[in-house]
Amino acid sequence: MPDYIQLLPDAIANQIAAGEVVQRPASALKELLENAVDAGATQIQVVVKDAGKQLIQVIDNGKGMSPTDARMSFERHATSKIRTAQDLFAIRTFGFRGEAMASIAAVAQVELKTRTQEAEVGSLIHIEGSEVKKQEPVAVPVGTSVAMRNLFFNVPARRNFLKSNPVEMRHIVDEFQRVALSYPEIAFSLYQQDLETYNLLPGKLSQRIVGIFGKGIQNQLVPCEEETTHLSIKGYVGKPEYAKKTRGEQFFFVNNRYIKSSYLHHAVNTAYEGLIQADQHPFYVLFLDIDPATIDINVHPTKTEIKFEDERTIYAVIRSAVKQALGAHQVMPALDFSMDVNFQENWTTNPQVSVDVDREYSYKTYNTPEFQRASVSGWERLFEGDTPASISQKSPAFSGDDQELLTFQSRATAGEVSKVLEQEAGTGTTFQVERSYIVAQMSTGLLIVDQQLAHERILYERYLKQLQTTHGASQQCLFPTVLTLNPADFALVMDILPELVSLGFLVDEFGKDSVVIRGVPAETQVKNEKELFEGLLEQYKNFKNELSLDKKENLARSLSKRSCLKKGQKLDAQEMETLVGQLFACPNPNYSPSGNKTFVKLDLTSIHAFFAK
Repeated sequence: MPDYIQLLPDAIANQIAAGEVVQRPASALKELLENAVDAGATQIQVVVKDAGKQLIQVIDNGKGMSPTDARMSFERHATSKIRTAQDLFAIRTFGFRGEAMASIAAVAQVELKTRTQEAEVGSLIHIEGSEVKKQEPVAVPVGTSVAMRNLFFNVPARRNFLKSNPVEMRHIVDEFQRVALSYPEIAFSLYQQDLETYNLLPGKLSQRIVGIFGKGIQNQLVPCEEETTHLSIKGYVGKPEYAKKTRGEQFFFVNNRYIKSSYLHHAVNTAYEGLIQADQHPFYVLFLDIDPATIDINVHPTKTEIKFEDERTIYAVIRSAVKQALGAHQVMPALDFSMDVNFQENWTTNPQVSVDVDREYSYKTYNTPEFQRASVSGWERLFEGDTPASISQKSPAFSGDDQELLTFQSRATAGEVSKVLEQEAGTGTTFQVERSYIVAQMSTGLLIVDQQLAHERILYERYLKQLQTTHGASQQCLFPTVLTLNPADFALVMDILPELVSLGFLVDEFGKDSVVIRGVPAETQVKNEKELFEGLLEQYKNFKNELSLDKKENLARSLSKRSCLKKGQKLDAQEMETLVGQLFACPNPNYSPSGNKTFVKLDLTSIHAFFAK
């Protein structure tokens, strides 16, 4: 009987490993940056072209490699970190499995230049598809330069799987930010298409955060520090009033290694309980220093997920540390970035501050304004024989191209309810409750409409139609607004720019990571174009993280949610009639884009049942 089992050739084995390690250009950049950090570099430069598809080059001034080490670095399971099995329980560096360089070389054209301090000349190695094409001496400075060209050149299916350049560049920027945050004492720079995107000087963690996320975050930071026998925590958390709807600026580092953990994220969110809304996420950059023997980092190919020996204790310590930082912030002065803000002052040493944190917390600074309940005085007037309101043929709040929708004509397709409204709309009485709900009287009962959800459905249908026809009216801003974004958001705007134009936005590139807003959709009733645009981006990212939507669907949902009428906004009779009329002219008036009911019908039978004996 013949033997069927045989060892795979190295080239095939490396390509299989690359499927897990190198998923996209950002994955390769992560591995190259971590190798540069492990080499003891104090300056790291990254050059990216065509969103990493054409070139990713990482240049460092680390200790470099000898010719033998340079060649061995491309072999599978060749590593300088592991000698015995016990070393697995004391890992504090990044790469240790020895698969990264071999995997990258299997799916790209790689050129390595390196030299040690002791050597007079360095080494050059050129590899394509795991095959060494060239190895020779070369004159290079001390350190290592790795250039990865034409990623997935020998795996066309994987290359076709890559997303658009703005999307891939956003992933590259995310990986760059994570490594740069891990080591604020190292200088990092990033060049995209020969243009400088980041130039981060070595310094304190606070300065690195400001360098990455902009000066606007400077006043949002609250230092957080905690020392226990199990672990130590250092870093910064954001003030509650700056919490966002999206999860994009939350960073956990365990022994300087970036990790993802929904469990620990929940610990931080719990500490903010009562200070932010349930659907908001605070900013934080937290470093956990823990004994490597109590964690397992070798549970995922990208090493972004780790296992803790005692997760509950870590959860409690993080929650307590963040709560303590927020409580102390009420008596601490504003951060002074000219001083060393990295944990020089311990708030518990202040004699004016009680150490009984749970008893002395006062959240008044962060409490959201109390909801002002609308006055219910004068309700008797509802029964004083108001004359029926008629449908207005023109409303200032809902003027535009859809004025023909103000009557219930043949476009109403909402079934029995819409037919009843069509018959009764001219004779019913419409009024507002709590400035949130519209109550319309019908011969068969009452119709209660949520004004925010109804308007969101109307705008969603309108924006989706505009995106499909690539035509949207714009209203020009009296004064164009210049908006400076972080590199990731700027790349996102460039990616969805054609769709923004279809909606009616007039947006142009305006220098490095900046755009100028010259116009907004004509139907939006906004006073602050900057606030609308920033809210649209945040909502778009939120939907992108939570739902699987294409760009047009996502944008229509995001803009309708951000520009619709809000609860608490007073409407006159004409505006209410117009809103109800436009709702039932929609193809699907029963539900908002998020799936919530837009109206409830209360028939006479149900009303009579309330008072039946």
